Amino acid sequence: MRTSRRSTARTTALALLAAAALAVGATAATSAEGAPTVKKQGPTSVAYIEVNSNSMLNVGKYTLANGGGNVFDIAVVFAANINYDTAKKSAYLYFNPNVQRVLDNVATQIRPLQAKGIKVMLSVLGNHEGAGFANFPSKAAASAFAEQLSDAVSTYGLDGIDFDDEYAEYGRNGTGQPNSSSFVYLVSALRDNMPNKLISLYNIGPSASRLSYGGVNISSKFNYAWNPYYGTWGVPGIALPKANLSPAAIDFAATSSSTAAGLAKRTVSEGYGVYLTYNLDAADRHTYMSAFTRQLYGTDAVYTP
Repeated sequence: MRTSRRSTARTTALALLAAAALAVGATAATSAEGAPTVKKQGPTSVAYIEVNSNSMLNVGKYTLANGGGNVFDIAVVFAANINYDTAKKSAYLYFNPNVQRVLDNVATQIRPLQAKGIKVMLSVLGNHEGAGFANFPSKAAASAFAEQLSDAVSTYGLDGIDFDDEYAEYGRNGTGQPNSSSFVYLVSALRDNMPNKLISLYNIGPSASRLSYGGVNISSKFNYAWNPYYGTWGVPGIALPKANLSPAAIDFAATSSSTAAGLAKRTVSEGYGVYLTYNLDAADRHTYMSAFTRQLYGTDAVYTP
């Protein structure tokens, strides 16, 4: 459990990215199928879903009592992995059976969320094999992995990629330690591959402190960054506007409703534009959820099975 961490396996460009990010849930939007979504004012709400045990569809079961907009604007599939092929000595994108099941069933697991105007991202996490975002040995190797990521987004009709640099165990299987260039090359290549998709940073691990190399700072290539420590307040150390940051992070299974409400109130009062949640399950959580939606949006949450 992560009260601190999960347990499972500026420029014109910046202004444009910020505008695109704010469009996800702050005002009237259009769904993936072109249907208009309900106007919603307030921070962008994010829900990480542990697909080893829970359904992505849980995200779409909550709306706001006043206005009917979605409680959540972004759903994150948690999690794919960056694995290491010891024969080829290269990293590759891996889907465990539960993640693969979600992706193989996008018509029933992801498209219904997108039809409601909810963006669906894929989180990518280390897997104890030595491969991580911060130790690609060359620009070509980083670009090759970026292509695997963008291909997955394209193949399954997803809305973006989330980077979570944990559990890599850098150095295992003869892999290198974190270097300064790797993450910069990776994110730069990924942004080039998918200029109109979302890229987010779970602000943890060696990658999170290696955002600049060779005169290139990749901060503006991210749409969002968030605090990785649930039940706490911590502003991510990345040069993004407040509208694109979530200093608040809550775990449905481990954060009290009063803490969730307090973090939501602080999000609004200090002018931040994102509110991060984790571990939404199949239970009716609208009472707990209302504690923070009242602060974020001025209204209760409604659960529809």
